[in-house]
Amino acid sequence: MKKIILIIVMALGISAVSLAQEDPDNGQRGNGSRIEALKIAYLTKKLNLSTDEAQKFWPIYNEYMGEIRKTRIDARQNKEGEIPTEEKLLNIRKKYNGEFGKALSSEKVNTFFKAEKEFGTVLQKELLERRMQKMDNRRPFRGN
Repeated sequence: MKKIILIIVMALGISAVSLAQEDPDNGQRGNGSRIEALKIAYLTKKLNLSTDEAQKFWPIYNEYMGEIRKTRIDARQNKEGEIPTEEKLLNIRKKYNGEFGKALSSEKVNTFFKAEKEFGTVLQKELLERRMQKMDNRRPFRGN
């Protein structure tokens, strides 16, 4: 029970921090904070972290995400090509593979990177479904 409460408190703390951050593109809070909160919940479920693992993992995760965000923002601002940006992101993942290995077993580190990719796929699918629903709702009703 303590493990579950600690993980929830940590996830909420991380969510609160991300909610407080502003969107660098327009100075306002965007959907990014909600998506990040969903991602944290998804990762928490997939990784099934012990209390000790969670205490070590989440600070490393926050640093990792900070570097990922900064790289993406810099690439967008500098109109950098896709391949150089992906190379930078891969180098960050390689770096943090070792960092995460200090907090988690190699199996859980692999699970983390897989779950992170899965979350992106699940998110894209959900967004596509919502767009399709929105388009269907805009079509005029043609009843008999």
